[in-house]
Amino acid sequence: MGERDDPGTIGRRVQRLRTERGLTQRQLAEPVYTPAYISTLESGRVRPSDDALRHLAERLGVAFDELASGHSARLVTELRLRLTEAQRTLAVGEAEAAAEQYAGLLAEAETHGLAAEQAAALLGLGECALETGELPAGRRYFERAEACLAGAPLPARVPALRGRAVAHYLAGELRYAVHLLESTLDELNRGGLHDPDALLLLYASAIGPYMDMGAHARAAQAAEFALALAPQSGDPALVARMHRSVARTLVAEGRLAEADASLAKAAELYRGLQLRTELANCHWMRGYVYAQDGQLERAEEELRRALGMLSDKRAALYSSQVAVELADVLHRRGRSDEAAALLHDVLGHLSPERGAVHSAAAHRLLGIIAEDARRTEDAEEHYVRALSLLERAGAAGDLADLCRLLGDLLRRTGRVEAALDAYRTGLGHRTAPGTTTLGPAPAQPPL
Repeated sequence: MGERDDPGTIGRRVQRLRTERGLTQRQLAEPVYTPAYISTLESGRVRPSDDALRHLAERLGVAFDELASGHSARLVTELRLRLTEAQRTLAVGEAEAAAEQYAGLLAEAETHGLAAEQAAALLGLGECALETGELPAGRRYFERAEACLAGAPLPARVPALRGRAVAHYLAGELRYAVHLLESTLDELNRGGLHDPDALLLLYASAIGPYMDMGAHARAAQAAEFALALAPQSGDPALVARMHRSVARTLVAEGRLAEADASLAKAAELYRGLQLRTELANCHWMRGYVYAQDGQLERAEEELRRALGMLSDKRAALYSSQVAVELADVLHRRGRSDEAAALLHDVLGHLSPERGAVHSAAAHRLLGIIAEDARRTEDAEEHYVRALSLLERAGAAGDLADLCRLLGDLLRRTGRVEAALDAYRTGLGHRTAPGTTTLGPAPAQPPL
């Protein structure tokens, strides 16, 4: 495992194990070492070499790793096996069951002082919280995971950073989410840390906030980078399951290092499966581009593909965003009743604290549908609700457009002063410093 406790801790451990086995210092030392050396070692006054530890481990009947670090190699490997099982549970959409698994694993990892395994369990709990919409809890889990990985290279910390950004985004804190994602991308690319998995996570996660802020060109570029970086695999779930099964066999045979390698492959594949949500965002982005270009049939196809990748059990907040976009396409294709039904279903899963921007988008489109059907009061009610949600989230581009829609409606119904107020509100958000600019784009990867 590469880690080793300080000489005092190792010395106390050797003395405890020797006493438990009823051995004298001479019996433990012979035939290679002296009783005086064992006495010095047990008092913590000498740092034992690897050869000395191997000799002592053999005489005491324990593994080298256990004597050096206090961690049983078997315990660590079995903990990692269960972490991959929790990843599999989350990957197939059972977020609540996965959260129970991760919570138990976190407690065990903390008991044994295993920092890497603690971080993995915290990341898993954070992902579960995102799936179920418990955003404050998810953000706290990601912050704790980041703290556990404080000394690790930046690519290793990317999942925790990305998790924090997504939690802020889904809570409606768009600018801060973009700041986290872009600053991490910039540091990776400028530092030459071109880790494909890390870059893919960040670019795919940036698409939603970019779109909601009106930065469509930057969103399109992020989508192209993400799709170019997406790993190609035939059936990653099947391969990961195979690696887990192999690992179990190897653990039973005592071949722990090989089992660990197999588990690492399985964990990597399950992480890839969690990218399914991110890749769905890329298809959503393509659908949006087709819709803007008037290719509505192709747009509907891409958006339905994105929704299909986000089952009802998973990613309720992500799928709501895609569903609103799909409803817009359906409305434009003359299927307004189908679009309205989809939007009302979306609103049943959202609240101002969970998906404010998506709720606003649904109300905005319901207002347009109501206005087309000459239901003016319903349209105004939806526009006003959307306005309140967008003001809270700071989605300036959408807010300005909504003020235009509301102002036009009020003007057509003879309320000129109210219409002017709505227009002025929209203009104020258009011109407020810092609301529509993002600053320089982050450095690009060498694709």
